[in-house]
Amino acid sequence: MDEKSIRNIGIMAHIDAGKTTTTERILYYTGENHRIGEVDNGEATMDWMQQEQDRGITITSAATTCYWRDHQINIIDTPGHVDFTAEVERSLRVLDGAVGVFCAVGGVEPQTETVWRQADKYDIPRIAFVNKMDRLGADFFEVLTEMEKKLSEHPVPLYIPVGSESAFSGIIDLMSMEYLTFDPADDGKTITRSSIPESEKDRAEEWREKLIDSASSFSDEIMELYFAGEDIPREMIIAALRTATLERRCLPVFVGSSLKNIGVQTLLDGIVALLPSPVEAKPMETINAKNGKTEELTHNVNGPLEALIFKIQVDPQAGPMCFVRVYSGVLKKGIALYNITKGKKERVNRLLRMHADRSEELSELKAGDIGVIIGFRLAQTGDTIGQENHPFLLEKMQFPNPVISIAIEPKSTAEQDKLHKALETLAMEDPTFTYKDNAETGQLIISGMGELHLDVLVTRITKEMKIDARVGNPQVSYRECIRSEASGTEEFSRTIAGKENNATLSLTVRPLPPKSGNSLRITANTRDIPEEIVEAITNGINGAFQGGIRYGYECTDIEAEVTDIKYDENTSTPFAFTSCAAMAFDRIASEAGPVLMQPVMKVQASAPSEYIGDVISSLTQRGGIVLSMESKPGADLVTAEAPLEKMFGYTTVLRSATQGRGTFSMEFSHYAEKNQ
Repeated sequence: MDEKSIRNIGIMAHIDAGKTTTTERILYYTGENHRIGEVDNGEATMDWMQQEQDRGITITSAATTCYWRDHQINIIDTPGHVDFTAEVERSLRVLDGAVGVFCAVGGVEPQTETVWRQADKYDIPRIAFVNKMDRLGADFFEVLTEMEKKLSEHPVPLYIPVGSESAFSGIIDLMSMEYLTFDPADDGKTITRSSIPESEKDRAEEWREKLIDSASSFSDEIMELYFAGEDIPREMIIAALRTATLERRCLPVFVGSSLKNIGVQTLLDGIVALLPSPVEAKPMETINAKNGKTEELTHNVNGPLEALIFKIQVDPQAGPMCFVRVYSGVLKKGIALYNITKGKKERVNRLLRMHADRSEELSELKAGDIGVIIGFRLAQTGDTIGQENHPFLLEKMQFPNPVISIAIEPKSTAEQDKLHKALETLAMEDPTFTYKDNAETGQLIISGMGELHLDVLVTRITKEMKIDARVGNPQVSYRECIRSEASGTEEFSRTIAGKENNATLSLTVRPLPPKSGNSLRITANTRDIPEEIVEAITNGINGAFQGGIRYGYECTDIEAEVTDIKYDENTSTPFAFTSCAAMAFDRIASEAGPVLMQPVMKVQASAPSEYIGDVISSLTQRGGIVLSMESKPGADLVTAEAPLEKMFGYTTVLRSATQGRGTFSMEFSHYAEKNQ
């Protein structure tokens, strides 16, 4: 298929906005599914993991391909829960366009804002679908206002609803000024176009006027026709809005109810008409692996091969399934490819195109397309695949550090190897999941982004992978920092196997502002010092950052500056400098007022207004500081910051305080000093 006819899109939303239901309808109308799967009864195609069906949420971003009006649509289904931020991030990285699904009752909800900000980072053109118009409290026009206020968008509705809640009957096409109804007898496949009901004519005229006004600001041609009082063709409106969408100057809005099969085909038309093809997507920035210089990579089928592994799913039979987006060139089955990130070659045994839970064999993947490589053993999420003579890396994805940990141990030694293999698999699939052995306690510690994230991972280990293991209670992942600046000089001298190993260096450590991370600077004169010595110092200090100062936790927000290096070519060895650097950091940082830092979370809790006092009280009792409050129809929203260690089990507390009607989301904000 011509790359101009490809659309690589993601569907993103707050949890429970109806994202997966919308995707199911898209697959049904495009002929991928012969019947409609529902989230409520655990039959959703995109939620293929057992836990996704049990919990009714999307955890992994399954990639699926479908076809509509001679266009190929590759859909990446992204999670709405902030604990799975890595899934969202890695999906957005490979998209050319996205559909934001909004609940007509909830409007712009907290996690929508989070995902929207992530999409802003990659400058992804978007369209919006206001869903659940049949729900009690649905208000399409209020959602438009929230899009302007909270997302700083310029929403332009192409359709408006007729009625709402139980009276929601169809939509008005503002481009053709027709009333569209969807036949429930064939699940909404048959669309009937008729004249606009008398009661809706004034509103339709008002919004048609707004649509033309917006379109004319993007097109001089439309403006001339408008002032001349002439008819403006639909194609011209679409062309103007497409240009504005690609430039991120407007947000076209569609409306409907996925559950009631209303408005999904018009959304499909919008995906094809308004979102970019790979050819129109912005050029990628690549980094030369040899000299670090950046270079722009434009979409080119005839160019050198450049592809990004954006996701790995380990299949029990096939092994690692590497989901890949090809940016340039052609990726062919059976050839050996160069993993530029790892500096290793691997063979492509098979190429697949995924259709949710089934697959189709391919012989090649061209630039702009998305598929799956089978046969890679060393690859990880974020690796660049290409050619050895063209070693350009696609920019690395940055994932946040895990903030919550639990101990896990196998119930028998026979399970030990199985557990380690399972953890390797999970770490390969999910970059925000880490595990390590605690040297002091001998326990195996696994870490993740939140309680739900770890709960899902533990359930996968025990239920899906059938490993008999004991699991501890969640623990906070603390960090260490320093209060002041300190400097000193460290000498290392040891004779090993008759050979002298000497090193001397001077070091200054100082605290950095929150969220800075650690930094190492070598300002000493290194002109006459071998590269392996500089590398040894770097390794020593980076290792010391990991090992902590006083409490054994990883350091954060510390700058280490190496100000002087004394090198003797006869006795100085890399081993001596690695040890010397680590000892220097440990001693000097201990003199700089080491403090324990705890993760502070941004908490957003929502509940009906009569319970909001109890919600605020429940947060302040946990050391929370309320930052803002906002009244919304049906529920008030409280934004606060609270230490993670006090937030364990908050779900139960909130439910009992609000008679089950409160919800909350939490994401990492920053580290702050813990009161001892």
